[in-house]
Amino acid sequence: MSTPTFADLGVSAPVVAALAARGIASPFPIQVLVVPDGIAGHDVLARSQTGTGKTLAFGLPIVERTSPSDPTPSVVVLTPTRELARQVAEEIADPARARGLRVGVVHGGVAAREQARGANGAQILIATPGRLEDLAERRRLRLDGVRTLVLDEADRMLDLGFQPQVDRLVRRLPAERQTMFFSATLDGGVGRLAASYTRAPRRHEVESDSKTVAEIEHRFVAVPSGDKVDALVEILGTDRGLTLVFVRTKRGADRLVRKLGARGVRAEALHGDMAQTARTRALARFESGRVDVLVATDVAARGLDLAGISHVVNFDPPEDDKGYVHRVGRTGRAGRSGTGVTLVTADQERDVSRLASRLDLEEEFRRDGMAIAAPRVVFSGAVGGRRSSLRRRPRRAL
Repeated sequence: MSTPTFADLGVSAPVVAALAARGIASPFPIQVLVVPDGIAGHDVLARSQTGTGKTLAFGLPIVERTSPSDPTPSVVVLTPTRELARQVAEEIADPARARGLRVGVVHGGVAAREQARGANGAQILIATPGRLEDLAERRRLRLDGVRTLVLDEADRMLDLGFQPQVDRLVRRLPAERQTMFFSATLDGGVGRLAASYTRAPRRHEVESDSKTVAEIEHRFVAVPSGDKVDALVEILGTDRGLTLVFVRTKRGADRLVRKLGARGVRAEALHGDMAQTARTRALARFESGRVDVLVATDVAARGLDLAGISHVVNFDPPEDDKGYVHRVGRTGRAGRSGTGVTLVTADQERDVSRLASRLDLEEEFRRDGMAIAAPRVVFSGAVGGRRSSLRRRPRRAL
């Protein structure tokens, strides 16, 4: 059976032309599933792997269902971070323009008054929860005309503690609205949140045989604890494109940029303590290739979707499986190939090996000369002369 076209999904001719002008000729699987239901006005719950085209999966329906004569704003898209808000706005700008629609962005780090003026003239508003709530509370922005709500990376919004703001914002919106909910998982707390925000939703999931993106090569490099910077410089000296380096802390990002500079490697930092103008400037320099190394914390890099990222380096290993998938998923996006490298010191080897095992990367871990640690065991039952037993912890699904 042939793959449907955007026109087959209900996308209008002007928007199809705008996509074609950007070299987007055929939809990805998540778009095939979501776009028709979104255009039809159904509530949607969607789960798919990172880099699979989810922005247009909700972007095309909101563009098609919105008119230049609709209230401003008529659509609100909530995202967990500033960078993701700006990237979503950029992604849907051309389709929106083809329909005569304006897109506004509001987030922290810049003057609220100026953002409020732009938001009040836009039919589609991309926002972070804190800044949007602030504008609504100050009555600089009305939300009673909103007909569609999109929550993008809803799981991350919960991780970052934004649920109270999101709950208060949802209470400000009309009860009669369309809600589209996108998340890396639809289980647990995220699933309960989705159920409370939606009505009779159409649920769509794009499954993968792999727990990580198939197009990514995964490498693990054993390094002495004091030689991580040298190992990173060696990696950066190979043939590569843009390289995103993850560290654990904001201070660590600044420190690593200085150490790389001392070794002749130009890099930019990206973290939450930077002013928005500095963050925007660092991203622009990175995206343009003027600086091809970006050292970032997890929060700051959430949602980055840049075509030129060929390598992701975990200078500090991630704290959990989800962190690994998110980080390395910044490369190998939308069918492109990429390389994920994790630097591992001796004291980190056991924890990283267990992470590799849970993510079905044992072969890659062993190939790179390290041993997979035995699964953790916990005692259950009685001790001190009474019956006891050992049981393995179950593997945790992503």
